[in-house]
Amino acid sequence: MSISTIAPEQVNRIIWNQHHDPFEVLGSHLIEREGKKVWAVRAYLPNASAAWVVVPEERKEYPMMTVHDPHFFECIIETAELNNYQLRIKEGEHERVTYDPYAFRSPGVTDFDLHLFAEGNHHRIYEKLGAHLTEVDGVKGVYFAVWAPNARNVSLLGDFNLWDGRKHQMRKGHTGVWELFIPEIGVGEHYKYEIKNFEGHIYEKSDPYGFQQEPRPKTASIVTDLTTYSWNDENWMETRRHTDPLTQPISVYEVHLGSWLHAASEEPAKLPNGETEPVVIVSELKTGARFLTYRELAAKLIPYVKDLGYTHIELLPIAEHPFDGSWGYQVTGYYAPTSRFGSPEDFMYFVDQCHEHGIGVLVDWVPGHFPKDGHGLAFFDGTHLYEHADPRKGEHKEWGTLVFNYSRNEVRNFLVANALFWFDKYHIDGIRVDAVASMLYNDYCREAGEWLPNQYGGRENLEAADFLRQVNHNIFSYFPGVLSIAEESTSWPMVSWPTYTGGLGFNLKWNMGWMHDMLDYFSMDPWFRQFHQNNVTFSMWYNHSENFMLALSHDEVVHGKSNIIGKMPGDKWQKLANVRALFAYMFTHPGKKTMFMSMEFGQWSEWNVWADLEWQLHEFEPHQQLKAFFKDINHIYRSEPALYTQDFAREGFEWIDCSDNRHSVVAFVRRAKDSDEFLIVVCNFTPQPHSHYRIGVPEKGFYTELFNSDARQYGGSNMGNLGGKWTDDWSLHNRPYSLDLCLPPLGVLILKLDKVKMAEVMK
Repeated sequence: MSISTIAPEQVNRIIWNQHHDPFEVLGSHLIEREGKKVWAVRAYLPNASAAWVVVPEERKEYPMMTVHDPHFFECIIETAELNNYQLRIKEGEHERVTYDPYAFRSPGVTDFDLHLFAEGNHHRIYEKLGAHLTEVDGVKGVYFAVWAPNARNVSLLGDFNLWDGRKHQMRKGHTGVWELFIPEIGVGEHYKYEIKNFEGHIYEKSDPYGFQQEPRPKTASIVTDLTTYSWNDENWMETRRHTDPLTQPISVYEVHLGSWLHAASEEPAKLPNGETEPVVIVSELKTGARFLTYRELAAKLIPYVKDLGYTHIELLPIAEHPFDGSWGYQVTGYYAPTSRFGSPEDFMYFVDQCHEHGIGVLVDWVPGHFPKDGHGLAFFDGTHLYEHADPRKGEHKEWGTLVFNYSRNEVRNFLVANALFWFDKYHIDGIRVDAVASMLYNDYCREAGEWLPNQYGGRENLEAADFLRQVNHNIFSYFPGVLSIAEESTSWPMVSWPTYTGGLGFNLKWNMGWMHDMLDYFSMDPWFRQFHQNNVTFSMWYNHSENFMLALSHDEVVHGKSNIIGKMPGDKWQKLANVRALFAYMFTHPGKKTMFMSMEFGQWSEWNVWADLEWQLHEFEPHQQLKAFFKDINHIYRSEPALYTQDFAREGFEWIDCSDNRHSVVAFVRRAKDSDEFLIVVCNFTPQPHSHYRIGVPEKGFYTELFNSDARQYGGSNMGNLGGKWTDDWSLHNRPYSLDLCLPPLGVLILKLDKVKMAEVMK
């Protein structure tokens, strides 16, 4: 039978890679010829010199012919059914047999999926878009789907087609999602999308929904299966689901994995089974070092953090990013844990090990902006797809990044699903949302005339606020018991209030005001502190307006700010004593706690993203003693419900005396929830000790000195109260009893009523 006819213009659109639906031309088509139904099979094979259609069921081969172009092959097959045919292709001296991707027409994304995505409510869109292992008509392969509504056409590039965009042209659906199933490929395939706009400009893009990327500087996505890891944290996850984290102790150790510790480049990465994996050289360090893998970090970081007593590890962004110096805050692969430290399964192992050792995992999340790198989201389909077109809304000039267009449903869906993805696939316990203030205000870091007001003429970004409410509502709907923490530094109201009250829906907000007040206070000479008592006390005026987390983060130890110990006045002894006093006040003040790596042993230099922490300081006694202090303060914090169960209730805190600015002393009570237990905290923020310093207390008895930041084992002067003090029947500070205390220099005391001893005396 003669070869099928097809319009030359249709063939040319395939040859020139300009067709929005190559399935209209390629693959198998049931047509009528000479009064009979026959199959026309067409294939565009740019490198082939000959081709045959192989029908395994008939054990036949049909030669294909070229009419329109030397590489456009056709043939007619007379058969009732044509299923799972294959192509035998001759390319030079080589031949191969493969399934025709254009024979598989079943879409992986349903109309309902597309409907939910278009309205911004497909919470598992990451299971539809991207690259997914699947089986179609009994044939295994990978289904690809990408949203690029304004592209003229989209093709797949990869190892499987020698990065030739003519070979795997994708089909466009009515909502702008392009798709194609490629048979007989699987895990480990490298790929990108070749996107052309209507002017013919070509953009090679990584997969926005890709689960893994090549190690930088390469940028291809990698086909990955996220279902193979066997989790062992069922008990942790079930307990978390029934726990209110706001009533639990939360002390967070903030870590940048790339600079916590490195390994020598000649040291192979050890796997749990004793095998080794290839070394990743950290060329930027220029010190012959390499990054630790996620599995090595599990073996070294987790025991370190557990020994110190922290409840959580917070990771600076671990989503894929091209530049080490961005610290992870310029993300190009929102669905891919960075390959610097290993594979997605390796990161799952790290989280699983944290849970096994009783440590939660928080991840910094960056939905506020993204970089302009050519392989990323910027100008994705040849238009401003993910970002605003108008630079007055779409660009952060100070950061050199672009701003997400939160008014576009599909963009909002991309981000909402991304937040849920990390909880779903990686079992994380919380996110810390970066730079929330930059999202909430249209004039953030913009001069007059460089920003656009909202529909009511105000500076607030209403679309961003709605987006944050949406993401937080969904996080807590799907994953009760987790944390969503806002880094927000303005007076925007109700940041940590539930969405049903009109709040943004976070359950914690960083207390940036407390941080600035305390660092200003502790950086001044102690003699001047008497004039700045308000720095210490002001935070309690607004403490109950939000659920606050007290944070001394990475931002406070870079860019010429010095590390924490370097901010302190006085000689080395006073600097260390000031550090202990600052953190003892932090751990006894209402609010959850976050501190950055290196603060726990008193690193002198600023954080350097290119190098290790100064681990050699552990050899010196003062730094060993400071580390012991943090270990003990975490233990006290976690063992005393009065310090965490009522962080956000007025009943959990009351001043005893906050007005003794002459001595720079404050004293207060912390009370436990559903219990009559309480603690007395007294802080002396000067190097001048005070003997016979009297404070009022609510109950009679013996008050044990639970903790003294000036103790000898911490490097202090060891002034204190010999284990505790009995009350005197001397009313003070509107309380019926009082204690006569010795206040150590730059010291914080924690005292607790010993009810057992009192009962023995009363017998």
